[in-house]
Amino acid sequence: MTSKGNPHPFVYWAQNSSRVLLRVDLKDVKDPDVQVNENHIKFMATGVGARGIELYEFELELNANIVPMSSQYRVTARQVEISLKKQSDGWWPKLNSSNLKPSWLKIDFDKWRSEDDDDETELGTTQLDEHNSEHTVVDHMSFNLENLRKTYLFVYNLWQFLGFTYIFSVLVFKYSRIGLDFIPTAYQSVHYPLKFCQLMQALEIFHPLFGYTKGSVMEPTVQVGGRSIILFCLIEAEERIQSKPVIFYLILCWSVIELFRYPYYMTRVYDRDFGFITWLRYTVWIPLYPLGFLCEGIIILRNIPYFEETGKFSVGLPNKWNFSFHFPTLMRMYLLFFFLPAMYTMMSYMSKQRQKKLKNTEDPQLSKTKMN
Repeated sequence: MTSKGNPHPFVYWAQNSSRVLLRVDLKDVKDPDVQVNENHIKFMATGVGARGIELYEFELELNANIVPMSSQYRVTARQVEISLKKQSDGWWPKLNSSNLKPSWLKIDFDKWRSEDDDDETELGTTQLDEHNSEHTVVDHMSFNLENLRKTYLFVYNLWQFLGFTYIFSVLVFKYSRIGLDFIPTAYQSVHYPLKFCQLMQALEIFHPLFGYTKGSVMEPTVQVGGRSIILFCLIEAEERIQSKPVIFYLILCWSVIELFRYPYYMTRVYDRDFGFITWLRYTVWIPLYPLGFLCEGIIILRNIPYFEETGKFSVGLPNKWNFSFHFPTLMRMYLLFFFLPAMYTMMSYMSKQRQKKLKNTEDPQLSKTKMN
């Protein structure tokens, strides 16, 4: 069985009595994903092949069983070498289980062994086992860790998508049934899942730090930090603001944004690019980000007299630190000096991201991948 989504690289194979060696003809390989089980191998990587820089992949049902735990791969500047340990010593008449040999699968005559050849030099020894035995363990560990990383990211994004889907569904369903009378109680209807999802988003700050995702730490820090301050310091901390209509509209904006953001991230975990999902992810924000910023500004403005009255988060003199802090003054300064620049900065960043992502999706080769 072969994959039909992306172009196939040329794959050269050879064997001896105990191993099968695959040589994938790709240069400058990035993000290789090699998955094997007892009778199946799947490969995907971005590199320079017969069709230039592309995402290449292939998939094969093997002619006989292998031992996944004893199989390994390594990446060089010119190719990817995969060594598969046969479950039973012997010679395979062919590599794949199908009677039809794919056009991109070829015999590696330089390394080919037959039953009549002297088998003292093992195929794995000639190429991969020139390195010490620890290299095999490290390769296999990285193999499994990469799969675990992708599984974790997919599950995380799926979980967040389901969480915000629930929040959005509750808001829309109850509003459609109760009407305007529901708005004052909207926050109380969804505040537990909303707070949980927001706390979970703190993980997005650590993902680029630990190399789980690419990109800067600054973007998730600003977005997650800003939302957390609005939710926990301005909404959760002051009950009187919770019944205002602006809270309903803000939560609705946040939820709709995430309904398109997390599906996009789920597809990118496995390097898939679905044009419509990408377009939605980088288009829906255009009306929703300004509306969300406006709602946040109104919440800050409406909260100033409440925090003046309660003194919450403020520190007055005298105290043992000889330090004073007036939270409502900070809120006023943010609205006067930082609110519009922050909104402009975020909108400019998203506009550049949109141009970059949608330009890539319009590339002919990527469009072909998308259609397939």
